[in-house]
Parts: sequence; C-alpha cells; structure tokens
Amino acid sequence: MKAIEVKNVIKKYKLYENQKERLLDLLLPKNYGDDFFALADVSFTADKGDVVGFVGINGSGKSTLSNIIAGIVPPTTGEVKLNGEAALIAVASGLKGELSGRDNIELKMLMLGFRREEIKELEPEIIEFAELEKFIDQPVKSYSSGMKSRLGFAISVTINPDILIIDEALSVGDKAFAEKSLAKMKEFKAAGKTMIFVSHSIGQMKRFCDKILWLEYGMVKDYGPVDEVLPKYEEFVNSFRKMSKKEKDAYRQKAAERQNERLAAKRRTLRRKR
Repeated sequence: MKAIEVKNVIKKYKLYENQKERLLDLLLPKNYGDDFFALADVSFTADKGDVVGFVGINGSGKSTLSNIIAGIVPPTTGEVKLNGEAALIAVASGLKGELSGRDNIELKMLMLGFRREEIKELEPEIIEFAELEKFIDQPVKSYSSGMKSRLGFAISVTINPDILIIDEALSVGDKAFAEKSLAKMKEFKAAGKTMIFVSHSIGQMKRFCDKILWLEYGMVKDYGPVDEVLPKYEEFVNSFRKMSKKEKDAYRQKAAERQNERLAAKRRTLRRKR
C-alpha cells in the first residue's frame, strides 16, 4: 500500500530585489522579480512502513519538499497524496513564540482534534519526553533551538501520526536526546509507521532508513535502497567538498541549465496534452 505519492511537484517562488519590486509585481500586469524553482518536477512514492531519507547539499529542496508533504505549504503545480495523517517535526515548527511550552502543547493538540481531557492526560508524558520540566511554563521564544526541537518532537511522537516527517530536528540539542528520539523512531518503524527523515548525518541515515531520495537543486538525482544510493551520494559529497569556489559555481550553473531543460520539457508535454 502506498503511504505517500508525490507526482510532478513544482514549487516556484519569486525573488525580488526590494519591497518596491514586490508591490509592483502585485499591482501591475508586467512581471517583476525573478522566478526561483525550489522543486522542479519531483516525483516519488513511499510504501506504508518505509523510512525514506532525504539527502542533498544545501539548497536542493529537502525542506521545501518536506513542508509540501506535511501540508504546510502548497505546491505550485503537481499532486501529493497521503494515506493517513502526517506530522512535521522541525525546529520551532508550528510553535508560537509568545506562548509557553504548556500552552503550545494544548494549542497544537486542540488543532489536531484532541479533547481537553485527552490533552491533560497526555501532557505529563510530553513534558517528560521533552525534558522541559523547569521551562515548560516559560515563553517558547526564550527557548534554545534544541529545546524547541525537543518540544516539537515530543508533541509529534505522542500524537502518534501515520506519517512522521523529521526535518533536521535531531541536528540540534544534545546527543542523549538524539539517541532517545532515534529509539522512539525505531518503535514507530517496528509499528509499521511511514517516515521521512531529513538529516545531514550519513550515519543516522545508514542506521535508520530503508530508502534514500537524493535531491539536487530541486530535482530528483536518484531514488532507491539505502545501500545503492547512499554510497553514490557520499562519493559525490566528498568530491564536491574538494571543489574550488569556481568549480562549485560551474556545477551549480550546469544544474540550473538541467533544471531549465526539464521545466521546458514539462511545459511542452502539457501543451501537447491540451
């Protein structure tokens, strides 16, 4: 059974030089600003129970795709189908800075349809898992990034979603909490939950994931089993790190050209279908 189906997803943003250009683009028929494609025709599927790792150098679209799958931002075009409820865990994701940690727990769970009695019952478990007993009644804006991540993780794993999306949430905070979180994720994996795991840690990917989606500048470079895709990605990262700035710029330029070619081919296909 397919848990996640991502089909031909494109995400376009507009880049403006200043606020005036942004306003002119809203008010006048002429286009202002430059188009930036964070994702360019991305497709992949994940079966129920799959743990899929998203890899790619910075700017490849990993977080954008995570947010689209979680329903936080819409795709410009394309389709995402989920078989079940999804929860995104990212640093400060969905947390209100002015509210306390306790109030954030209540607000987030009310939005997810939990009754107040259920929230009161689950709240101690969430606070204990997040290790925030002394700080739970302080405003979240005073939390460190690690504390925010712990709170977001604790809420999401306690509500027991069908699909869990973890975006760099274990890259902040202490190693002990990361280990505890990985242990909790292994419980989810054993229970047949579907997970998306975004991390720069190759070691965590090897330990935890079944499949790897390699994104490169908004495009799918490769997708398949960990032992097939991850060695190729590691080899690429090692060679990319050794490149000079000039070589990296040239590589990015070639990637941009490939992206333009793919988008042009997509437009031609759509015109033919009409």
